[in-house]
Amino acid sequence: MNVQEWSEANNRYLSLSLHWLRLRLQRLAQPAASSPAPATVPPMAAGAASAAARGWFGRGAAPVLAVTDATVAPAVAVDATAQDDRLAALAAEREAAAVQQPPPALEWLAQRLGLSAFERDVLLLCAAVELDPSLPAQIGAIQGAQRPSPSFALALQLFDTPSWDALSPHAPLRYSQLLEVNQLGATPLTAAALRADERIVNYLKGLNALDERLSTLLTPLPTAVPPLAPSQLAKADEILRRLQAGGTEQPLPPVQLLGADRGSKVALAQEVAARLQRQLYRLGLDALPRHRAEFDSLARLWQRETALLPVALYIDAEELDLANAEQAAVWRSLLARELGLVFIGLREAPREDRAAVLAVDVARPSAAEQVQGWQELLAAAGTDAASLPRELASQFDFSLAEMKHACAEAEFEPADTRRARLWAACRRIALPRLDALAQRLQPKAGWDDLVLPEESLRLLREIVGQVRQRHTVYQDWGYTRRMTRGFGINALFAGDSGTGKTMAAEVLANELQLALYRIDLSAVVSKYIGETEKNLRRLFDAAESGGAILLFDEADALFGKRSEVKDSHDRYANIEINYLLQRMEAFSGLALLATNMKSALDTAFLRRLRFVVNFAYPGAAERLRIWQRALPPEVPRENVDFSHLARFNLSGGNIHSIALNAAFAAARRGSAVNQALLLAAVRTELRKLDKPVNEGDFR
Repeated sequence: MNVQEWSEANNRYLSLSLHWLRLRLQRLAQPAASSPAPATVPPMAAGAASAAARGWFGRGAAPVLAVTDATVAPAVAVDATAQDDRLAALAAEREAAAVQQPPPALEWLAQRLGLSAFERDVLLLCAAVELDPSLPAQIGAIQGAQRPSPSFALALQLFDTPSWDALSPHAPLRYSQLLEVNQLGATPLTAAALRADERIVNYLKGLNALDERLSTLLTPLPTAVPPLAPSQLAKADEILRRLQAGGTEQPLPPVQLLGADRGSKVALAQEVAARLQRQLYRLGLDALPRHRAEFDSLARLWQRETALLPVALYIDAEELDLANAEQAAVWRSLLARELGLVFIGLREAPREDRAAVLAVDVARPSAAEQVQGWQELLAAAGTDAASLPRELASQFDFSLAEMKHACAEAEFEPADTRRARLWAACRRIALPRLDALAQRLQPKAGWDDLVLPEESLRLLREIVGQVRQRHTVYQDWGYTRRMTRGFGINALFAGDSGTGKTMAAEVLANELQLALYRIDLSAVVSKYIGETEKNLRRLFDAAESGGAILLFDEADALFGKRSEVKDSHDRYANIEINYLLQRMEAFSGLALLATNMKSALDTAFLRRLRFVVNFAYPGAAERLRIWQRALPPEVPRENVDFSHLARFNLSGGNIHSIALNAAFAAARRGSAVNQALLLAAVRTELRKLDKPVNEGDFR
């Protein structure tokens, strides 16, 4: 049966049900009499005739009911026997229409929610008021003109096999919010006005869409599933196997997807939902109501939707904090509910769990799978570069969907620029969202701008080499089978202020074609307990995809030595350092620490550092080279003696400041930069540094 055929059958079933209901109301309003009634058309019949002329559900004048006595009641009195015969005939036709496959909406709803025949008919009575405009007047004639809405008392008189517990708070009609009970003041429950929920009325008419009270909180995820790696597809198979092991009678346990990569967890949930032919909706943990009554209402609405629609729910609980009383209460309430197929995205499994939870660890594609993915995508795009897949997999930790997106950006580029475009696309995709915790620097310095001893330059080039050869050593040469941590590269830049530590970080970023982020310690370190660790976690997680270098400037402020615990402040300060030690070791990217107080660092950090690059204070030869590069070629100059300037014991940063101040002075005068202006700027810089000024050096 196609949709159109089912819709026509559902309309016919509704028409039969409504006419059956009108006849029962008529019999209740006009009990069998010994004398014939006036030969007039009953108001109900006239309403039915006008409704049939209009067509149910606003579908035009086409009749939808083709049963005996189903359109217009005869204009003669109907005795009790005739009424019973007509009701019996309608009931038989209604039962015959109810056994169609798939069943009509009302019958399907009754089966899914476990409604008894009496509860089903009560729901029909309340929904009929919305479907047939003549019914309120007919009900008012029975209950009184001031009470045109259905009541439980009316239902008890109207239907066979009435059940008093149908309006219990735990019975389906009220628990699943199929009905609204408008009980004002001291009105008895049986006399309270009943109203069918709008979502349910639409469903009975064949309009099946998510409740708008939920659609404002939920985001539908695309039905097109992102590509998954074989290891991730194996996880989907495992989830399906474990879900089906419980049988159809057992409620589905919540599926906890654990791991740091949010995108992979969502994609895996989409894959499982697609295989089960369900639409997946996403809900943020912060969108869940905190008030118990509001949460219960939301949970019941979703439970009802799982009976009406093939849906599944993904709850994004990445920031779950069970130390927060409100979040802990919501979490416990969430796990206590049977919400159908529910996925919960978490970084790690909380301690407060029930045994029935299904927990699955989810990770990005493995390094080998990423290389294979790049090879297939590049081959399909006609890019012949044997080493490129390994280089990309070595630097960027991507999902298959991210790889596909990057290749799409570079697809129409000329062959000679496609590699650079692809790398730029990968870097853009991998750029971490660190605006609140770090400052992005625009690296402009190159190797020629660095003036350092040969040993320091050698170490910097070795850092570049290790970043580029990570895949070969870790994957091809088997180190991943022997190591569980320490796959990242951490380096310490130690030296006085102005000796080139930040410039060296810029050189590495330029050479590796990566973004450079300088960590803002004021945004990371918090006085509140636990907040510093959260900020550090967000910081490292954002940089895990490999598109950036993290530069911890003034690292001694964050990586200082642990102290003896004398009070709670010392204890929590040590906890922060311990967490940082663990996170640094687990970080798989490139992190640079810069400090001018190497001795202040905790020795445990030094053990975990791959490189320590010392930035010595420049000697006379180094200062001369720095002076020669201090003024850009565009700066006009005359009579400048760099050898004389190199005699002053200044760092590279000081020399840069002097050259800049002299350039401004020359621009203000409208002249070229000369020796006099440079010496004046040197004198100012020495006084700023509280260094002695020997006037003989300035003659």
